[in-house]
Amino acid sequence: MENQNKVSMGTMDGLQSIEKEMKMANQRTAKSRELLARLLAFALTFVAAILFGINKQTKVVPVLITPTLPLNVTVSAKWHYLSAFVYFVASNAIACSYAALSILFRFTSKGESNILFKMIIILDTLMVALLFSGNGAAMAIALMGYKGNSHVQWKEVCSVFGKFCDQGAVAIGLSQLGSLVFLLLALMSALSSNKSSSNY
Repeated sequence: MENQNKVSMGTMDGLQSIEKEMKMANQRTAKSRELLARLLAFALTFVAAILFGINKQTKVVPVLITPTLPLNVTVSAKWHYLSAFVYFVASNAIACSYAALSILFRFTSKGESNILFKMIIILDTLMVALLFSGNGAAMAIALMGYKGNSHVQWKEVCSVFGKFCDQGAVAIGLSQLGSLVFLLLALMSALSSNKSSSNY
């Protein structure tokens, strides 16, 4: 009888140690996934901000003053000429800076700070909203550049400033991917928070 108790106690201790090891392995895997996602969010928003921040193009465009006298005018397209593009670059710069700081705070803090964890969930969600709004503003103006607006007689300009429009479209696409990564981070954190609160 005494031997059976020792065997069952040894089995219980073995099961508990296996359970602890699995829990620690799951935590390491979750932290690795989170670090990878934060690095990806940083890279995407950084490249989007830089790509749009250096976006400019100058063209010589013929303007007809009279049917027989064309005048060649040098025209430039720069990202800071439109407030929607300025907002786009600023929102990506803010999200990029936040991603770098969140990596620093999240992975250098000792132990699990509940306040820090909740603050990161809130700020991740805020970055999603900031990036979606910046992307929406930039996409609205970009669409105007590609298609024009016949109601107000605005002509499309991307046939003239093709490089500017293409580079802007790539930056908007990268920023959209970055915002989806921040959304994934917010969901992962919320699920992790839900799991840890259900364990109590």
